[in-house]
Amino acid sequence: MNDLTRGERLQIMLTPEELAALDDWRFKRRMPSRAAAVRELLKRGLAAEGFDLATFGQRSQDYGVTESGSHSVAQPPSPKDPDKV
Repeated sequence: MNDLTRGERLQIMLTPEELAALDDWRFKRRMPSRAAAVRELLKRGLAAEGFDLATFGQRSQDYGVTESGSHSVAQPPSPKDPDKV
């Protein structure tokens, strides 16, 4: 993606563990920047299927990146559970 006219800025807050997970992922894939890594992860996440929709009343703090945090990311339905697919 060579679009240098990005006009929107997105700011997020990460725990030290989440930032370490992002940096580890980025360095293993030789991504040039954190922003490039986040854009790639967003692209992959938006293309993914099988994740539950957020339920009414959930807040931003209900979503996390790492399992070690107090909140974890929503998990996809188990392929063994046909009722949730």
